[in-house]
Amino acid sequence: MLLCIGVSLLFLLFAGNKEADGAQTRATAAWNRVVPLIRQGPLPSVLTQGRVEAIQVVNSRGQVVAATPQLVGKPPMADFHSTNSNVRAARVLCPPAGLQGCMTVASYKVYQPGGVWLLYVAVRVVPWYGSTTALLLAIGVSLLVTALMTAWSFRDLTKAMAPVNAIRAELAEITATALDRRVPVPRKYEEIKWLAETVNDTLDRLEGAYQQLRRFTSDASHDLRSPITAMRAQLEEALMHPQGTDWPKMTVAVLAGVDRLQAIVSDLLTLARLDARAPLSREPTDLGQLVSAELDRRTYRMMIVKDLRQGVVIDCDRLRITRVLVNLLDNAERHASSQITVTVLADGTDAVLEVVDDGAGVAPEHREIVFDRFTRLDASRDRDAGGTGLGLAIAREIAEAHGGTLTIQDSARGARFVMRLPRRRGRQDAPKVSGHSGKLGGS
Repeated sequence: MLLCIGVSLLFLLFAGNKEADGAQTRATAAWNRVVPLIRQGPLPSVLTQGRVEAIQVVNSRGQVVAATPQLVGKPPMADFHSTNSNVRAARVLCPPAGLQGCMTVASYKVYQPGGVWLLYVAVRVVPWYGSTTALLLAIGVSLLVTALMTAWSFRDLTKAMAPVNAIRAELAEITATALDRRVPVPRKYEEIKWLAETVNDTLDRLEGAYQQLRRFTSDASHDLRSPITAMRAQLEEALMHPQGTDWPKMTVAVLAGVDRLQAIVSDLLTLARLDARAPLSREPTDLGQLVSAELDRRTYRMMIVKDLRQGVVIDCDRLRITRVLVNLLDNAERHASSQITVTVLADGTDAVLEVVDDGAGVAPEHREIVFDRFTRLDASRDRDAGGTGLGLAIAREIAEAHGGTLTIQDSARGARFVMRLPRRRGRQDAPKVSGHSGKLGGS
């Protein structure tokens, strides 16, 4: 559209210049025709108009001696002439004397023996667009070109929107029961092709997340149903045989089931908050000091070997990092043979926490699976009755929420869990305490 307007303006400017040149040519032609009559005679009192609007001849005494019919008997149409060596001068008069409308009046000097005569030639003022015909032509061509371009664009846009409509229609039919469907990918129109591929990639991730959610829901339902079923059976049997029931023993068993339900529900709520990206209460923390305080606070069944470097400071949520340590220790304690080693050290820009047990270890092909929620392995590291199956998943989520990682790495014996977190930059302002390394035995 802008290109069409620009071309039209250029055309009108060209037409205006050409028309102005034509007007000057007509005035020059009238001059060429009348000047010989003035100099050589005979000069008629009434001149033919020709292709100009009006002509007047004024003698040296200012008297009109010849004119075109509309100016016969009228005073000079203008009173100016060139004041230098040029014989021609021109002005726009609105209107010239004896005429109507604005006109360009050219004044020519004609040297005669008795003095200088003046020849006035009037032509219509040429507008910048030249003529009405040129203006109408430019408008017509512009409208025609605009209409053609609009029709072509509409046709092309309609063709381009066809795959978009197909994508929209397919997306409208995809529901939770049909996540395996994908939108069509067009061969033409690279941008729409990229859009379709991006939508399909998103659907792939959505399908994977939905399948994971279904497995998670199924596993959670199973883990919640099992203790409920056991408690219900115990209570029903006690009600059927109240006299023969050891009520204190039965109560202890039911409370154990309640504790397990509470642990599962607590872990599920923790995962829900982590999935919702709840904000962290970060503060500068000496990781070695934090781990040492937690190890000193609890009693363990296994021997704990500590190698805790002080001055390894991180910005973290202390409660959540403590939860990672507790989960790793609980997992190691369930599978260790006799000893657990806890290490804190600095590795470049990372703070590293390692928890290593001397148990059977985790096979390389299972090192990622164990971080899935409610994971069950057939090996010796399968969850025992005291676990919820969510501890390692929670630990990894917390590590990733802090911008770190939690992985299982190679070790000489047992499982070696390694958490890496970004260290705090600049001078460390965390409180300094005297750490100690050694062995802590638990009953």
